[in-house]
Amino acid sequence: MEVHHDEAQKKFWVEVDGYKADMSYHLKEGHLDIRHTLVPEAIGGRGIASMLVKTAYDYARHKGLKPMATCAYAVRWLQRHPEYQGVISEDYAGSGTCAL
Repeated sequence: MEVHHDEAQKKFWVEVDGYKADMSYHLKEGHLDIRHTLVPEAIGGRGIASMLVKTAYDYARHKGLKPMATCAYAVRWLQRHPEYQGVISEDYAGSGTCAL
């Protein structure tokens, strides 16, 4: 599975079995803030969301940006991966901010 990056649209995406999963972000004061993650139910449960988030945060670290999360999934991912030293966005409002 190859993850694609559209810098102009600020999205990482992958196509699996004809379905597109994507993750969008904003750049904010030296942070890469994951705002939304969408994995269609038909391809869920395969680790796709985790792969998209990890790819985005690896990109952020490579660019000298700090990982940030507004998306509930990305918040949980950062909590499980403290080595990324990410922060939770002040815009995080709980589990309703992200679709999987």
